[in-house]
Amino acid sequence: MGDDVTRGDDFDGGAGLPEMPSISPFEVDLDGYAGPIDVLLSLARDQKVDLIHISIVQLADQYLEFVQEARRKNLELAADYLVMAAWLAYLKSRLLIPELKSEDEPTGEELAAALQFQLQRLEAMQNAGERLMARARLGQDFYSRGAKERFRTTQRTIFDATLTDLIQAYAHQKSRGNKVKTLNIEQSVELMAIEDALARLRVVVGHTPDWRTLTSFLPQNLRSPLTRRSVMASTFGAVLQLAKEGRVKIRQDGTYGEIYFQTTDDWDKPFAHDRKRDKQDDEHDDIGPEDA
Repeated sequence: MGDDVTRGDDFDGGAGLPEMPSISPFEVDLDGYAGPIDVLLSLARDQKVDLIHISIVQLADQYLEFVQEARRKNLELAADYLVMAAWLAYLKSRLLIPELKSEDEPTGEELAAALQFQLQRLEAMQNAGERLMARARLGQDFYSRGAKERFRTTQRTIFDATLTDLIQAYAHQKSRGNKVKTLNIEQSVELMAIEDALARLRVVVGHTPDWRTLTSFLPQNLRSPLTRRSVMASTFGAVLQLAKEGRVKIRQDGTYGEIYFQTTDDWDKPFAHDRKRDKQDDEHDDIGPEDA
């Protein structure tokens, strides 16, 4: 069984592929020239053949016969020769027609240069096609591997630091630690708690359907910077608590930008502090004179 698998002498890799029928080059037999048409173009370009003595009618008739034969085999090659024949006919017509003095019309030298460029481009395309078809093909000349390989990427961090760098970093850290100062708050400074700020917002805000800035609800005439910071922080914390309860909406257009908020429909609902106080009042009312 192993011999049957390894032996490949009787295997024909291209047996199932249809062969492209070959086609002979387009050769013409005209007055003054007989041979391939591409050679005729080269001779005409080098002015070794006089195109005036070549019959365009014979060239057209021979080309039609060639096309009828080539249509069954290779139409692309027939199209290439059609371009050659058209250039020959156009070049001869320019030679037969009297030249008119016009700046827009190309001269004979320009036509010859254009013909040379067309031939070079055609030759370059044909050579590129031959080189492309001669390369190895995937699935015919070579095959891809069935199981794909998976590569693992391992990253390792390499620290590039000397003993001097470590000592300098340690000294810098120690010097920063010695400069830390303790903030001492005097007893005379008035600070605002979050509960006080929440109670104040309940009084001054009310129902605000439009967007209002947070700073517009801060108390005025705050002389001490520490008191101003305390009021700002407590008011902001109170607004966050209201947003958590769904009573207000908060927005900020950018980093370090102004903070806006507006009330929602839940603003008029009883607060938790009010419900707790009402419950305590009810319990106090339930205590009669006898219990007292």
